[in-house]
Amino acid sequence: MLVKMKKLRLNSKTRKAFRGNSRGFSMLEVVIAIALLGIIAVSVLSSLQTAALALISADRRATSESLARSQMEYVKQQSYIPAESGSEATYLKIEINPDELPSYTIHGVNREDTIVNDVVGVPWDSGNSTAVYQDNELQRIIVIIKHDDKVLVTLEDYKREPG
Repeated sequence: MLVKMKKLRLNSKTRKAFRGNSRGFSMLEVVIAIALLGIIAVSVLSSLQTAALALISADRRATSESLARSQMEYVKQQSYIPAESGSEATYLKIEINPDELPSYTIHGVNREDTIVNDVVGVPWDSGNSTAVYQDNELQRIIVIIKHDDKVLVTLEDYKREPG
């Protein structure tokens, strides 16, 4: 049994394209296509840059928080140092390896609420939430972590004389 096949007829533009008689794209069409591809590429690359900056910022923040918590725990493990009248107690800081954490620094806050290079315990009155002249066996400790001289994390806690 013989099956007759229908002859497929193509429109004139398609026939010309298959025969090689097509005129192709105009210069304007090519320029518009390249411009659209450029716009898409710029938007994709800018979103990748934004994502990379957000990742760097989150990493710095996490590192700073971890460093602040470690410093606070280190201060709490040290023996209570009574502050002299009108002064603060100075506690030891964690040694930061500049190869591992470049540009990170640990600071404290003194009784005048000024950032200082030491981690200090300020004699504190918890009832009035103020610094006091005499050490009454309670000290406020604020740890500040800076990266490239920009404050990233501030952590506040209290230290009591055991007993």
